[in-house]
Amino acid sequence: MCMKKVLIICDLFPPAFGPRMGYLCKYLLAYGWEPAVLVEAVDDGHAFAFLKGSVPVTSVNFYTAKGKYARKLQWFFTFLLDSFFGYKDRRIYKEAKRLLREQSFDVILCSTFRTFPLTAARRTARKHNIPLVVDLRDIIEQYAGNEYIAHSIPLADSVGKVLAAWFKRKILRDRNRALRQADCVTTVSPWHVETLKQFNPRVKLIYNGYDPELFYPEQLPTAQFIITYTGRLLSTAMQNPELLFKALHTLHEEGVLSPADCQVHWYVDDASQKVIRREAEREQVLPSMCFKGYVPAAQIPHILNNSSVLLLLTNKSSGDGPKGVMTTKFFEALSVEKPILCVRSDESHLAAAIKETRAGLAAVTVEEVCDFLKHLYAEWKAKGYTAVAVDKEALRRYSRKEQAGQFAAVFNRVLTPNRV
Repeated sequence: MCMKKVLIICDLFPPAFGPRMGYLCKYLLAYGWEPAVLVEAVDDGHAFAFLKGSVPVTSVNFYTAKGKYARKLQWFFTFLLDSFFGYKDRRIYKEAKRLLREQSFDVILCSTFRTFPLTAARRTARKHNIPLVVDLRDIIEQYAGNEYIAHSIPLADSVGKVLAAWFKRKILRDRNRALRQADCVTTVSPWHVETLKQFNPRVKLIYNGYDPELFYPEQLPTAQFIITYTGRLLSTAMQNPELLFKALHTLHEEGVLSPADCQVHWYVDDASQKVIRREAEREQVLPSMCFKGYVPAAQIPHILNNSSVLLLLTNKSSGDGPKGVMTTKFFEALSVEKPILCVRSDESHLAAAIKETRAGLAAVTVEEVCDFLKHLYAEWKAKGYTAVAVDKEALRRYSRKEQAGQFAAVFNRVLTPNRV
């Protein structure tokens, strides 16, 4: 097979938190495409070190300062340089030109959760007349507030708000310029597709998913009835655990569940833990909370299989709520065939997917959560574990291996003369 080459220019890549591109590179060779990666160097604990593989990766390090405060200061000045002068995109563009002097590529794929490095990818594609595919994992319009900004802006509140508003307008303008010039756009949910079609009609849906080599069901008896959450909690406006906590409080009062036999395991960072503690204390269920901290992604399949219920946190999809959330946690939970509890239901695409796959409950009321947990607790008491019979055909569509084939089909399509 004659291999074609794709240059992936992205904001994150393994060993950092970049599963979408990491899994794509793992399976892409099977579809006749050879990837190379250009990415910002990010040190976030090597959560996805197992996905690094043998793909050639060129990393650009923007943060070289030592010490907590020096790094914060360097981040702030880099933020300013990048906001006003496109500093980070300029450096990525320079590296892309160097790579293209050394070898040729058939397609450029730029994957980002916000905007960077879209400008660099767009300039590179235009300069070298290479088809450009833009992959947007998350977009600013989906957030309830400013959760898309990685760090708080260290300025007086009013000045910070003005700067944040200006920053939002700028990155939307830069993003939309790149979208209009892309040969194809890929994204992660039906809501994202419809939103992005305003800027480019050639938008394709490629969900996030699960790796079938890592995620599969194992029926493992457990000593406790365990509800598990893995990931971050950005804000209660985006992810609201209130229905779960109120249900646990009700079931404790009724004598159905107790902290001795029912625990909620939180694999979260310190900032998320503070929010959860505050909300759990308010509903008087803090004794049922068990905080585990972040773990390497390779451990997640075992953790999910040792759970009784897998928790998804979101909120109603509305004008001031989250939109288009199709979290990777859903697909990984689906793959191990454990019951999923989504609180609060987004009443949108995630709830529809949970219903279609017969995977669990997207809850709107406390009573629904109580009934759901009572039923599963009885199953756990009887068997020592819980399981759910998911729709296998729907499950197959969410495989990372299948999705690599979908990306390859997009790359092949943009290479045709009409680039439909």
